[in-house]
Amino acid sequence: MKELAVAPPSIPVPKQEAPELTGQENPIVSRTRIRIAVSLFYFGQGLAFASWASRIPDIKAALHLSDAQLGTLLFALPVGQLVTMPLSGRLVTKYGSERVLRVAAPLYALVLTCIGLAGSAWQLGAALLAFGVVGNMCNIAVNTQGVAAEKMYGRSIMTSFHGAWSIAGFTGALIGLLMINLHVGPYAHFWIITVLVAANTWLNHRHLVQGVVTQPKKTGLFIKPDSTLFQLGVIGFCSMAAEGAMFDWSGVYFKDIVQAPQSLVVVGYASFMVMMALGRFIGDWAIRRIGRKTLLQISGCFIFMGMGISVLFPNIGAATAGFMLVGLGVACIVPSVYSAAGRNDKIPPGVALAMVSSVAYLGFLMGPPLIGYIAELASLRYSYAVIALAGLLITTMVSRTKVIRNGD
Repeated sequence: MKELAVAPPSIPVPKQEAPELTGQENPIVSRTRIRIAVSLFYFGQGLAFASWASRIPDIKAALHLSDAQLGTLLFALPVGQLVTMPLSGRLVTKYGSERVLRVAAPLYALVLTCIGLAGSAWQLGAALLAFGVVGNMCNIAVNTQGVAAEKMYGRSIMTSFHGAWSIAGFTGALIGLLMINLHVGPYAHFWIITVLVAANTWLNHRHLVQGVVTQPKKTGLFIKPDSTLFQLGVIGFCSMAAEGAMFDWSGVYFKDIVQAPQSLVVVGYASFMVMMALGRFIGDWAIRRIGRKTLLQISGCFIFMGMGISVLFPNIGAATAGFMLVGLGVACIVPSVYSAAGRNDKIPPGVALAMVSSVAYLGFLMGPPLIGYIAELASLRYSYAVIALAGLLITTMVSRTKVIRNGD
């Protein structure tokens, strides 16, 4: 059925705060066009990140970095993201997510070219720090847009936005592979991506959700944490720890524990990514069918079962099936956590998302090193067993929290 054109609604603000118009009214556009625009901004951000990830080996070789040196430099990116989260929330709250996004999205891709231009280790570290800073501004702004678009629809659509990011990961990897085979250097490759992201911003920024900007009371840079937001952050932490285990260690697990042939080492990672993307595109339908709370309880069980299968039966078939379950498990958790955070009635959406992201992203930052330490002391199988317990913790916390409900 063709949708009627509607004006984008204003983003709800706490009653005690005075709303202020952004100063720019969007023309009347369809909800579908707004949803496409927001999805394409998710896609553009994922494309830029995947492009960087696809050229890490080339940049490492060009700068003659050891594994330890590269590992140290890679910390600059999440550090940049973490330290900027309070500021990002404030900027989105004060100026509006659409204004922040139209500036930060092309700037994110522009900083990507600086990574390709780096000629020494310290330059790469500085570029990665800036990449993390701008990337976090994009992340908070685009997820605030996702929350606003979801409120406009009156039903869950957030997981499909994150699905667009996952598809961008595949696309960026394929473009990177093409650039490598064509012997195109990272700097030229990254400029191609920058042009694509800039064009995407120019074509779609007018169709983002606009309206009310929340002006918070005069406070310091940090707001006292809300207990429900902290619970959401811990659930996100457990999920992102599992994602980090898959992103950074699945290849090693298949090589060292499963002892797969070299040609099949990538199967574990690929199976996880495919199911995570699939889970995000069917997640909104599943939420409408069985409810958000029930879906997240099942998701935690999937993580526990998937990790458990790969630990107990370390062969190619069983481990692949286990990784597929983990992909389905993590698919909808972070999008649902962000959606719930954006509906908080006490704190503006941008600030709430920044608070939840600050806790959740620590899982992505701390999970992979923790796995390495446990593997050094015992075995990688024990490390994955610990991540399996994180799945049970997700199910337990979702069952206890009141902020995630089946009827929202």
